[in-house]
Amino acid sequence: MPEHGQQDYARSGPPSPAPSPLGHVSSAPTRPRTADDGALGAFDLDVADLFGAAPTPAADGVGQVDLAEKLRQGYFWVVNHAIISPHYDVEFSAGPAAPVTSYRLGDSKALLNLPSDQSYSSFVLLPLLTFAVRGRCLLIGGPGRGKTASAVLMGVLAGYPVTEVRRAMQHGHPQLTVSDLFGTPLPKDLVQADSLADVAVAWRSWLGMRVKIIDEYNRIPTRTQSALLTVLADGYVEVFDQFYETGESAWYLTANDDAGGGTYQVVEALRDRIDVVVHALPFNNRFLGDLIERAEQGIRPEKAVPESIVFDDAEHERLHREVTGVRIEAPVRRRLEFFASQLELLEGAATQFEYRSKDTARLAGIDPHLVSSADTGRDRLSDIGSQTLNGLSVRALQSLVAYAKAMAYFRGRSSVGLDDLRAVLPFVLHDKLVPDQQSVVFDDPAREPFRTDRISWIRDLFDSACTQYDALGLDEDDPVGEVLAQVSAGLDDLDEQEVLTRMARIESILAGWQDGRKLHGHLHEDALVLKYAHQRYTNYLSWLQWNR
Repeated sequence: MPEHGQQDYARSGPPSPAPSPLGHVSSAPTRPRTADDGALGAFDLDVADLFGAAPTPAADGVGQVDLAEKLRQGYFWVVNHAIISPHYDVEFSAGPAAPVTSYRLGDSKALLNLPSDQSYSSFVLLPLLTFAVRGRCLLIGGPGRGKTASAVLMGVLAGYPVTEVRRAMQHGHPQLTVSDLFGTPLPKDLVQADSLADVAVAWRSWLGMRVKIIDEYNRIPTRTQSALLTVLADGYVEVFDQFYETGESAWYLTANDDAGGGTYQVVEALRDRIDVVVHALPFNNRFLGDLIERAEQGIRPEKAVPESIVFDDAEHERLHREVTGVRIEAPVRRRLEFFASQLELLEGAATQFEYRSKDTARLAGIDPHLVSSADTGRDRLSDIGSQTLNGLSVRALQSLVAYAKAMAYFRGRSSVGLDDLRAVLPFVLHDKLVPDQQSVVFDDPAREPFRTDRISWIRDLFDSACTQYDALGLDEDDPVGEVLAQVSAGLDDLDEQEVLTRMARIESILAGWQDGRKLHGHLHEDALVLKYAHQRYTNYLSWLQWNR
């Protein structure tokens, strides 16, 4: 039985009249059963796992398809037969204590890791996770690297015929109008209608599909981009006072580069609606034989997708619902909170405590780097916020949570592990975090590649934040978390003395921070949380005193 991650069809001899090997999906389990132990995600194997135990039954009831297994089968079919992508850049370890096999190659001592757990190609995995969460994926890379082919495969996995997927694909070009993209009013109505509300619109069929593809989106004129933003962000189209609800769907956009190389600059609001960015890495020429074989045999993978890995409408809906149900436990959530809290603070941007942020400087038209460079007392190597020009929006955090859940679900877990979050974080935040290229941190020769390698840079930021979190011992000692938990539990039935005691506790924590501590991002956010809690108690105390 072939292993997942390997080709399981013959590569030599004359073509056989037997059924196309592209239609084969291995019966082997794609992933051994995990001991789902919560947030940090270690797992063990037993003998049955190693010799092919049956897949775990579906949780939703007898007879239903195990959609997590189906999603993994789809991934391995695409990797084995459709998209030639031997770049296993989403790496996982078999556990915190598992030995890491690594090699350093060349004069630069480039690090090559051999992962100890099942790892994946981001170029195939991230589009699949986008399909699961019904997100918005941007595929970037040079021409001919499989961006469009990958998007088309996602449409076929959604159950659409390949001809319909290709016809529904929207191709960006400088003459593309709003009517070209969405639909045109009927000429008879334009002549006879008494008002715009009476004009019927012939809507384009692609608007109702569960997978939507925009090829070379950075060649679309700015005005049409603005119209596209509405449907991509809000799920409806407006033409001549007529509205069309497009429903939930997975979006795939492609671009040859993501640095303004298209015909038109992509509007910032449209870029902000993209959930995840995936690089189409260069072709590995050791696999030229695969290309030759496909040409000789007339192989078109998108026309041979096995029915067993196709998701119908009901399965796609259930898949999204099951992914949403994956939990994020406190140990993982707190590390994400700590990481995000480090990024926005800009101490010299304002005197009002709440406004000391990079966004304040940006809205004033001032480069945050100029404000940051005036702060000479901060250790820029340990303060990860000094490496960015912005913080994270609520939308970015929502996208990150969705993809972390999808990653855990794909790996057969009921809760997100720290490794799941770490795996997807650089791709979700690729266009969300802007590096401060003038930061002295990048002057270090060892960190110089981070100027161009944004994936590794973001992952390094997260790793540094997690190291700081553990060094501070916040899992064991988190007084601000305790205060917030008390407030979240509600204020009903608290007496005046208890309220005063809690307010005194908040004031004591803040007093302890006054001497000898730099104002780092996490401390700034915690101070605001304490102010929030103090205000809640102040208002409640006023009510108690009035109600005597």
